[in-house]
Amino acid sequence: MKSFKSTAWLLPQPVLIIGTYDKEGKPNAMNAAWGGQWDMHEIMISLGSHQTTDNLAVNPEFTVTFATADTLVASDYVGIASGRNTPDKMQKAGWTIEKAPNVNAPVFKEFPMTLECRVKQKIDESETGYYLVAEIVNILCDEKYLAEDGKPDVEKMNLITFDPVHHTYIQLGKSVGNAFADGKQLK
Repeated sequence: MKSFKSTAWLLPQPVLIIGTYDKEGKPNAMNAAWGGQWDMHEIMISLGSHQTTDNLAVNPEFTVTFATADTLVASDYVGIASGRNTPDKMQKAGWTIEKAPNVNAPVFKEFPMTLECRVKQKIDESETGYYLVAEIVNILCDEKYLAEDGKPDVEKMNLITFDPVHHTYIQLGKSVGNAFADGKQLK
């Protein structure tokens, strides 16, 4: 096996789009890859200093959605353009924006599923950022992405993952097994 120095290569990495409002109610979005489920009803995201962190200091509510093959270009754009110095960032992204029903944050209608969240804790907060722990208040899913059982169908969403090794995005594929079931073959 070839050995590599320690680096941020945990795979797969979600492509999270975080939606916030600034103090005037203007929507903003950023792309964040370093995040995941914290526990059953909470998520954790590692955030640097951004317009998003400025917005969360004023309003602790936000949305998180998952980038797709269809939203890739604009999702990448909101990660490389700063809301601090690009006043027309959201217009350039071209997303349809409406207010979330349960938190004071924007929903971007082009995405299949959105988590409505509220900040619970900021860990190791400094001028360079922090680790954000947030409560999932509600989950919204566009009905065209529901399975026959009425729950979200992840295969229909065309979600992408960030490849930190080669700095590319990879589209996630089809289901290949059943969690908490297939391993029973070895019992």
